[in-house]
Amino acid sequence: MEFVIPSPPIANAAIAGTDARFPVHRIYCIGRNYADHAKEMGAPVERGTPMFFCKPADALVADGATMSYPSATKELHHEVEMVVALHSGGSDIAEHDARSHIFAYGVGLDLTRRDLQAAAKAKGHPWDVAKAFDSSAPLSVLRPASDIGHPEHAQLTLDVNGARRQQTDIAEMIFSVPQIIAELSKLFELKPGDLIYTGTPAGVAALQRGDSWDARLEGVAELSGHIA
Repeated sequence: MEFVIPSPPIANAAIAGTDARFPVHRIYCIGRNYADHAKEMGAPVERGTPMFFCKPADALVADGATMSYPSATKELHHEVEMVVALHSGGSDIAEHDARSHIFAYGVGLDLTRRDLQAAAKAKGHPWDVAKAFDSSAPLSVLRPASDIGHPEHAQLTLDVNGARRQQTDIAEMIFSVPQIIAELSKLFELKPGDLIYTGTPAGVAALQRGDSWDARLEGVAELSGHIA
């Protein structure tokens, strides 16, 4: 097939224990999936319908990378999250079958231009400019579920410049991973290569130029990065 312009490279992520790469199709995110974070954002804790949004696949930032401070914001916030990578998908996936579609787990950051998000909320506008900007999705090396199983209890932490900012057990999620996959598949036909950022706990705060971070999902993955 001939294209009129050069075809962009496929966004991809590293996989532990192999030189093979995980090709990324879409990045889905769930908001307000920890009660303490919902409360700190002044939002109600809703256990009915999950709230989803998306990021572009090329928003990924690899482990250990140095990134630029994003444009158009003075309030860049970190949100540490467990990340799920799918090797298969479909529509209307049953909750009891959801884990069979999971290829790997990792840890990531949902970087947020909080000032733009606040302005959008105030006007009832979408959050795209606050969530879906360039380099907004740092991601660790992925650990295959065939190696580690499916974690249900694990400490999720974020340190910035050596100081602890966020910490929780993933068991505290309002919607579990199988529930997230089942609910997402009612709205989208999930595909191989999809990533799901599963929500952040309390403690979100600003990142400044020169800051370094260290995110960890206990027994699964680590992610470091730096803002130039």
